[in-house]
Amino acid sequence: MKIAVIGQSVFGLEVFKELKKEGHQIVGVFTIPDKDGKADPLGAEAEKDGVPVFKFPRWRLKGMAIPEVVEAYKATGADLNVLPFCSQFIPMEVIDHPAHGSIIYHPSLLPRHRGASAINWTLIHGDRKGGFTVFWADDGLDTGPILLQRECDVEPDDTVNTLYKRFLFPEGVKGTVEAVRLIAEGNAPRTIQADGGTYEGIQKKDNAKIDWNQSAHALHNWIRGNDKVPGAWAEVDGQKVTFYGSTLVDSPSAVDGQSLEIPGASRPGLVTKSGLVLFGNDGKTLLVKNLQFEDGKMIAAEQYFSWGSSASVELTEDEKTFADQLRVVWSSILTNVAHIEDSTDFFKSGAASMDVVRLVEEVKLRAGGCQLQNEDVYMNPTFQEFIQMCVRKIRGEDDEEELVIDYVEKNINNMMIQLPHQLFINGQFVDAEGGKTYKTINPTDGMPICDVSLAQVSDVDRAVAAAKEAFEEGEWGKMNPRDRGRLIYKLADLMEEHQEELATIESMDSGAVYTLALKTHVGMSIQTFRYFAGWCDKIQGSTIPINQARPNHNLTFTRKEPIGVCAIVIPWNYPLMMLAWKTAACLAAGNTVVLKPAQVTPLTAVKFAELSARAGFPRGVINILPGSGALVGQRLADHSDVRKLGFTGSTPVGKHIMKSCADSNVKKVSLELGGKSPLIIFSDCDQEKAVRMGMSAVFFNKGENCIAAGRIFVEEDLHDHYVRRVVEEVKKMKIGDPLERSTDHGPQNHKAHLDKLVEFCQKGVQEGATLVCGGKQIARPGFFFEPTIFTEVQDHMFIATEESFGPIMILSKFKSGDVDGVLRRANATEYGLASGVFTRDIGKALLVSEKLNAGTVFVNTYNKTDVAAPFGGFKQSGFGKDLGQEALNEYLKTKTVTIEY
Repeated sequence: MKIAVIGQSVFGLEVFKELKKEGHQIVGVFTIPDKDGKADPLGAEAEKDGVPVFKFPRWRLKGMAIPEVVEAYKATGADLNVLPFCSQFIPMEVIDHPAHGSIIYHPSLLPRHRGASAINWTLIHGDRKGGFTVFWADDGLDTGPILLQRECDVEPDDTVNTLYKRFLFPEGVKGTVEAVRLIAEGNAPRTIQADGGTYEGIQKKDNAKIDWNQSAHALHNWIRGNDKVPGAWAEVDGQKVTFYGSTLVDSPSAVDGQSLEIPGASRPGLVTKSGLVLFGNDGKTLLVKNLQFEDGKMIAAEQYFSWGSSASVELTEDEKTFADQLRVVWSSILTNVAHIEDSTDFFKSGAASMDVVRLVEEVKLRAGGCQLQNEDVYMNPTFQEFIQMCVRKIRGEDDEEELVIDYVEKNINNMMIQLPHQLFINGQFVDAEGGKTYKTINPTDGMPICDVSLAQVSDVDRAVAAAKEAFEEGEWGKMNPRDRGRLIYKLADLMEEHQEELATIESMDSGAVYTLALKTHVGMSIQTFRYFAGWCDKIQGSTIPINQARPNHNLTFTRKEPIGVCAIVIPWNYPLMMLAWKTAACLAAGNTVVLKPAQVTPLTAVKFAELSARAGFPRGVINILPGSGALVGQRLADHSDVRKLGFTGSTPVGKHIMKSCADSNVKKVSLELGGKSPLIIFSDCDQEKAVRMGMSAVFFNKGENCIAAGRIFVEEDLHDHYVRRVVEEVKKMKIGDPLERSTDHGPQNHKAHLDKLVEFCQKGVQEGATLVCGGKQIARPGFFFEPTIFTEVQDHMFIATEESFGPIMILSKFKSGDVDGVLRRANATEYGLASGVFTRDIGKALLVSEKLNAGTVFVNTYNKTDVAAPFGGFKQSGFGKDLGQEALNEYLKTKTVTIEY
């Protein structure tokens, strides 16, 4: 069809674009005149596409249509007029002219709320249903026959902005285009509007004054119904103050805040750390987040008594350059201002809401670390305030909740490393009860790195209480999933900015080779958070057809919901990566976290806590408790407010945790436990690749690897050659300081583990295995152990059945062609975490991968994990999955809802 689009705004622009995609010919766009030299988005897009654009300041004069305007319109030859959000009065000579007439989009469920302030009144009246109507235009005010309607639930805390963005805008565009499609197909209905239409008039600032003699619910509806335009206001301290961001809250028995007299209110308001608490005449309460004064200045309501007292930030040279760049941006937006001064007010200089969006996006382009919200512009309207706010965000400073960190600083790896070393509880670094500490040791030289706070039972209880409050009462539990994802993305970005520092800390605290720490320990951690950030708004249930006893009708669906407070206990071999594998999925699902890092490797976990605070995670969402497993881990397993525990560690400890979780409150558990992963190498493999990958399968990360090949079975006609080649490669390995870039093999994680490896090798020799090389501690400071190779290992030996968790290769031969026999030997273990096979025979590879009883099977590769691939074991290697979509299920509960209608 030939269509004339009459309207304005981004909504009109999107309708225009979608109609073009449908194949309709847009013969003319009629929009409003340019404002301050800027075209309306609809007009600008149409001009770019070469569509005729008309910008009549008016269509009628003294109630009569202007002839030349009408003739210009008729010349387009339109078959249909589409009016998306048209604010001008269009004469009937235009409305009735096309063959198909005119249709109009209106943001209410007509006949309710006719007129320009329909969205406002939907909220002011507390309607539980909202929506939009596409109707046929007539000579009344939104009174024409209805073509199409769509409705949605109105959420308790919806504002004009949230309702518009969530439903009225996106679904309204689709609905308008669908209406045109129905007309083109000849299927468009004309349903006469029912009786009982309402029209409440346009909401203006003068009539948006708050009447305090109402219930809290009515006050809340009035404030949110006028948010952002025109803004509900009241007189406070002799001036007009406008209220934004209202939510209903449970009436508190006692509120800690500063009293604020409000004329006409039933009780004084209370300025609290959460905002301004207001009281209805029924004694119930609402909370207002932001306030705006007559001069346009907007502040957080909690700052009412202190907002003018903060000191200015002194800008660095780089920050001054950034300020100059933003001055140019302001000039390009405020074209009517000759020069941008520090005192220039963005809104008093003519900026509108679309200009706010543009400014926020311009800042994001120039400073990715400055995550602005539209609200920030309203709250900092002058250029000086705006720059100060941007710089504080870029620096990670937060005037409202200052993060105080007692760093230990180390000049190491050509950089100054700042190490937090306290517990992290409810968004703050704090000492453990009684000031208790312990020393974390550098395995490279055996010397202390720093004192770390040692959490006690009372600290666990404080952290769990903070996590519970954050989940049940705090911002996190109410947060939109997409906003939750945005925070997790920001955290990943901060981790990437600090990746060299994190890798250095990881290397220093765990002995990981720096290059591996940078690529895997830290690199995969960043990837994990980014992967799960993308899942936040994609967690969904399903609808289920159930057997319906007629005449009843039922709708049954499931909801995937977060569990609540989750405890996470991680091991020492990959301190940051194990944190990421579990915490990222846990947060993406919407839970809060209390995490205990391994006592011997706490430092990247507490550094992670700092970055989470810098990213803007609400208090209590993430809590980190260095301490002993027997005390902290046990208390987490026993705690009745913890609803899920995720553990990675040894099988004996995992069994004990299962018992404690069952005895306490039957909390959900996922366990990733020990392994004795078999690797089968057939003689028809790519032999050099098998040597290279076999080395990696054993010696990767110093053998401190849960999926390390604990026993390698080599076909007998390849065995001797294979042994010679791996010995040659082991002798090439450079053992030394993990921070040196050429080092292949660093120290073992801690002294007790080194001693265990020495004992493990002694048992192997005593039982008759052949020690080909290694088996001893290296004579140098630190916890260095020689890469070790055993051959002639029999199935009954201790080293054949028990996990070393170190750089010890256990080699056994099997008869040529005996696939069934080697599979029986490989599966003869109570573990089932990982396994591998090397062969060029695809049939053999598929058969062996099917028969190996392990959660992961590597074929012609090893150690190849990915954030999208589920990871977890069978048998006594545990249950539950890390990584991939399946990991989310570990931190979600399924609720079934059945509705009879």
